[in-house]
Amino acid sequence: MQQPGKLDAKIPGGPLKDKWTKHKASLRLVSPANKKKLDIIVVGAGAAGGSAAASLAELGYNVKVFVFQDSPRRAHSIASQGGINASKNYKNDSDSDYRLFHDMLKGGDFRAREANVYRAAEISNNIIDQYVASGVPFARDYSGYLDNRSFGGVQVSRTFYAQGQTGQQCTLAAYQALSRQIKAGKVTMFSRRDVLELVLIDGKARGVIARNLLTGEIERHSAHAVVFATGGFGTVYYLSTLAINSNGSAALAAYKKGAFMANPSMAQIHPTCLPVLNDYQSKLTLMSESLRNDGRIWVSSKKGDKRNPLDIPENERDYYLERRYPAFGNLVPRDVASRAAKERCDAGYGAGETGLSVYLDFKDAIKDQGEEVIGNKYGTLFDLYRKITGINPYKEPMKIYPASHYTMGGLWVDYNLMTTIPGLYALGEANFSDHGANRLGASSLMQCSGDGYFILPVTIGDYLADEIKTPQIPTDGPEFEEAEKAVEGKLSKLMSVNGSQTVSSFHKKLGQILWTHSGMKRNEKGLKQALQEVAELQEEFWKDVKVPGKLEHLNHELEKAARVADFFDLAKLIITDALDRNESCGAHFREEYQTEDGEAQRDDDRYAYVSAWEFTDENKGPMLHKEKLVFETVTPTKRSYK
Repeated sequence: MQQPGKLDAKIPGGPLKDKWTKHKASLRLVSPANKKKLDIIVVGAGAAGGSAAASLAELGYNVKVFVFQDSPRRAHSIASQGGINASKNYKNDSDSDYRLFHDMLKGGDFRAREANVYRAAEISNNIIDQYVASGVPFARDYSGYLDNRSFGGVQVSRTFYAQGQTGQQCTLAAYQALSRQIKAGKVTMFSRRDVLELVLIDGKARGVIARNLLTGEIERHSAHAVVFATGGFGTVYYLSTLAINSNGSAALAAYKKGAFMANPSMAQIHPTCLPVLNDYQSKLTLMSESLRNDGRIWVSSKKGDKRNPLDIPENERDYYLERRYPAFGNLVPRDVASRAAKERCDAGYGAGETGLSVYLDFKDAIKDQGEEVIGNKYGTLFDLYRKITGINPYKEPMKIYPASHYTMGGLWVDYNLMTTIPGLYALGEANFSDHGANRLGASSLMQCSGDGYFILPVTIGDYLADEIKTPQIPTDGPEFEEAEKAVEGKLSKLMSVNGSQTVSSFHKKLGQILWTHSGMKRNEKGLKQALQEVAELQEEFWKDVKVPGKLEHLNHELEKAARVADFFDLAKLIITDALDRNESCGAHFREEYQTEDGEAQRDDDRYAYVSAWEFTDENKGPMLHKEKLVFETVTPTKRSYK
């Protein structure tokens, strides 16, 4: 494990544009004859995990894939609706690798590594080529070329899309490649498995402990290296755009074994979600950011206006994003759009009966382009909105409001995507590396797919070159025994509490604490109060949670209980990180640190670093390590979209 306080990001030297090329050439290789001797565990099979597993197996490694769904086709990557970025410049609007890199770095409020972000931009075109070759049905223009549209935080059209199903189509393409390797015998698929613990032998990641969700059996699995591609932990907020089963348990297990957790407070709030309808909801529905290309966001210029939006005349409508940010208008980044919506609603101008929504209106776009054209662009999204709300968005504006979405924070990784635990890698949303303090739209599929298809298959060989003489790892050693007992002890403890409150009731209370004090806006007083409230709720949880059913059988409540138990520890880490960072940057908005016009106010002199937290002890707080962010190419400037 890396020495405390000495984070080596392994960023190559030389000019930014040459770093990745030279680094690839310097990495050690594993010969085809030796790859077949090596086992790799991949946890998660979405855009990152599926593409990584398929690529690693294609290279000749023996791959074991674990998913808690019945099929990788249910990975949350399918919910990435709007598109995937690449700098191909098909629209001839002066796009380039550098411009994509700069947009991402600025969009993340200069809180990401230059080298990682540039590499993501550099390989973006390869990703599109890969998916086209795999049969992804991207939209095409009249001439037959791949079409593009814009997303928030940019002034070019670089987003490739398949109506509102881009994530699903890309995930299916990765699953198709994965299925080929399953049939070839190079991938063994373990579905309906919940990975609950990481196993270390001599400080190296050597396996996992998983629970068979159908039988309740605890299983041991070993490998020469382990890859976590387990997505984000936005469901810690309870109501979120993520699939209900999305969680941070695997990442937290790695954290407690020595993997540093980076920037955990950087949790994105997405501006275009369906508003909360009632107290009984367990999740929220995302409306793709792509809708902001043609939809105009507004509220009434009169406080408390409850009229039907069709009855509000044009001269009484406040297109507040266009008013406040004329250069970008409705396509400002997500954090900016979310805070602006909250500000209008808090000031009393919110739409609907609750006043907690704003309008997303396609009237002008339909008038200019026609209903058929708009339907071809966004038909699946319009259909989804109509089914959920009963409102026809072709005739009446959508209602939207911000909600918990993507987590930029995650496991700390170096340039090779390895965590501080040798042999443990983290891909996609499970790591922290590319998005800084705010993710620009359509960069998630880009990063996840890039990590899986083009980065990990190259970098993991450098580590495995030292493992070719290591025989297959046995699972009967003391390390596996100890890890299995720890898992059994935690699950048995959850079952034995036998209290009176449901798991979901605790999760809901926890989410409300986080949303109130560590959501779109934070302040020192509220964060300290939240830390106390989370600790008290956690204590109550372990005294009064009710988990019905049996340990040895299918038990959805036990699954939820284990994840919520982890959410308490994760919530405390999120709040601790937010308290440490006395500045506002991207999605982390401290009310004490804002400009006169209400924008985020960074402090580059004191906080231009990655916060990497090390687990120390259950009864002690985490230890902070700082990875200084060095900007060799770009000078951090005031982040303005006006």
